[in-house]
Amino acid sequence: MSLSAFREDIREYIGEHCPESMRNRTYHFEDAHEVYSTDDADRWLQAMAKKGLTTPTWPKEYGAAGLSAEENKVLQEEMAAIKALPPLSGMGIAMIGPTLLEYGTEEQKQQHLPKIVSGEVQWCQGYSEPGSGSDLASLQTKAVLEGDSFVINGQKIWTSGAQHADWMFALVRTDPDAPKHDGISFVLLDMHQPGVTVKPIALISGSSPFCETFLDNAIATRDNLIGELGKGWTVGKRLLQYERSAAPAVRSKVKKANAYATLAKAYVGEAEGKIADHESREQVLDQTMNEKAMQLTVQRVFAESQSGKAPGATTSIFKYFGSSLSKGASALKSSLRGTNGVGWEGEGFTSDEVDATRGWLRDRAVTIYGGTNEVQLNIISKRVLGLPD
Repeated sequence: MSLSAFREDIREYIGEHCPESMRNRTYHFEDAHEVYSTDDADRWLQAMAKKGLTTPTWPKEYGAAGLSAEENKVLQEEMAAIKALPPLSGMGIAMIGPTLLEYGTEEQKQQHLPKIVSGEVQWCQGYSEPGSGSDLASLQTKAVLEGDSFVINGQKIWTSGAQHADWMFALVRTDPDAPKHDGISFVLLDMHQPGVTVKPIALISGSSPFCETFLDNAIATRDNLIGELGKGWTVGKRLLQYERSAAPAVRSKVKKANAYATLAKAYVGEAEGKIADHESREQVLDQTMNEKAMQLTVQRVFAESQSGKAPGATTSIFKYFGSSLSKGASALKSSLRGTNGVGWEGEGFTSDEVDATRGWLRDRAVTIYGGTNEVQLNIISKRVLGLPD
């Protein structure tokens, strides 16, 4: 099929099946469960999963569409044209799926990938622990091999979406006597078992997307060990690189007003079509240029990665710069509103103003979770620039 014919087919299909409620909207990952728990979201998911378009470039043998890079680009352009939300989100498609494609056995791929493609299962990440955050390799959750199963005891923290997850991918210590990076294994475990207890953590923004997860004699079967025993650090690092190099959103080609400028004109004032305040104009310009530079760089690197090369340490640059941009964006949206940008509740504030305050508080953490900015700078200095320890 020619690309033009493919475009026509895709345009017709998504136009017919994407509900209006799944178009022209944005959300923060903390709100993903609510966004994707509606009947409309489920219909959109089922329609796209039927053709494997939830994970369009994954191989067909796992239920995906197996699209070429060119076909996927057409799909993303047509999705952007109607401002459609992706039919599926989460750690399954962004993190553990690509990792299984690289490190999993064929049996593991057949067991897990089709259920990720269909959206049948949700995943969470068991990495950080109360005493092992930035120094993740110091983790202490123990897994003892007994017959064909690992018996796991310990605690994980900041496990995003654990209260909704069906499975966890986790780093566990299988050899307490080995050097800390060498005694770690990467396992998958079912969250629906007696040995798993999940407790959501309330955040300053008012939401509870993160959780404490307690593992008390929880079981992970031997056939859900990913990679070699004691070599989980390599697998775990690669998964984070997949997370940080996730496919960038393709924007609609329709030109639209700068959201920061629109906000500034409404709250700061407008003079001759410009933001009235010089300092605010400079802040909007800096943020917009940095976001555009980031967008173009990520798109270029993603296009290069379509050759099949796995992501590398340079993804830490995206995590460092991207999290700083996200934090700066929320702060700018709040500051441009002046005192209206710090309202928590009450009749004196609109829902957008309250959301801006909560977003500003929420995004104070983006330079911490997923690997702190300090850790990313260390990776960049050692693995990218080759500087000495």
